[in-house]
Amino acid sequence: MAVSLNAASVDSGPNANLLDWAAAGLRHRPAADRLADQALSEQVIRYARCSDSNLDPDDWFPVSVEIDKARQEAAAAITVCTACVVRAQCLALSLRRWDVGQHGVWGGLVAAERMALRRKLHANGPACTAGEPWPA
Repeated sequence: MAVSLNAASVDSGPNANLLDWAAAGLRHRPAADRLADQALSEQVIRYARCSDSNLDPDDWFPVSVEIDKARQEAAAAITVCTACVVRAQCLALSLRRWDVGQHGVWGGLVAAERMALRRKLHANGPACTAGEPWPA
């Protein structure tokens, strides 16, 4: 998989300690859900490289469901993600907010890759989903 959720890969990003719980497997923190989502959103909005890229918005939304084809279609967007300091926060936010995160490229991963990651995390225990049900 293209993104690793370990703290070492994101410790240089802004406010990286916010990721400690995400790096540990996105375990559910009920009291902090709303604040964590808001903080993640603010970080992603403020620091994400995609916000100032010159890509066509369609480049962020591959149409293929097959991972390899979708990654080829979104190659330019994924390239922008590889150098982004909030890549892990973006991925964590997309996994927490599946109502939004199920579409497009988030954290350098296409939808099918994130779906597989959600299933893997679900198999390992409860995870933060901001009220969204886990896929079967």
